Amino acid sequence: MSENPWKTLSKKTEYENPWIRVEEHQVVNPAGKRGIYGKVHFKNYALGIIPIDEDLNTWLIGQFRYTLDGYSWEIPMGGGPEGKDCLESAQRELKEETGLTARSWTEILKIHTSNSATDEVGWVYLAKDLEEGETEFEETEKLAIKKLPLAEAIEMVISGEITDAISIAGLLKVGRLLGI
Repeated sequence: MSENPWKTLSKKTEYENPWIRVEEHQVVNPAGKRGIYGKVHFKNYALGIIPIDEDLNTWLIGQFRYTLDGYSWEIPMGGGPEGKDCLESAQRELKEETGLTARSWTEILKIHTSNSATDEVGWVYLAKDLEEGETEFEETEKLAIKKLPLAEAIEMVISGEITDAISIAGLLKVGRLLGI
């Protein structure tokens, strides 16, 4: 079914900052009843990068996530401003968080992160033919960097140690693509 069963009566912005906009929509739902729907619009798209070296090692980033009030291991990731090339933003994020640059880039995944409440779209790239360099952390980042075999990173997904949705989807897809 490709037809939209929802009817939007009105929209208004309830909150906005440089990263998100929260909207309240007055709607008629698929059953024909009036209701409300909340939508979070992200002003950046999400980017994840899975760097892979010739020995099938990858890099994970560890950091304390304020919104979760807990520590998280993830693939290198960040955001890119709407209207800017995704690949260019992914290249910047990989360099910032790991110090790595890659000569080979492949888009492997498009993901909607939580499509019941947000229109956020993310992309995951496979980065190969790597060169190591210096990190360029942002002032809001206190990151740990872990180089490990891709198979171990995938096992961290399976065991529940990695819980970030973009990391899970990306690592499992790369594992499948590479036969791991």
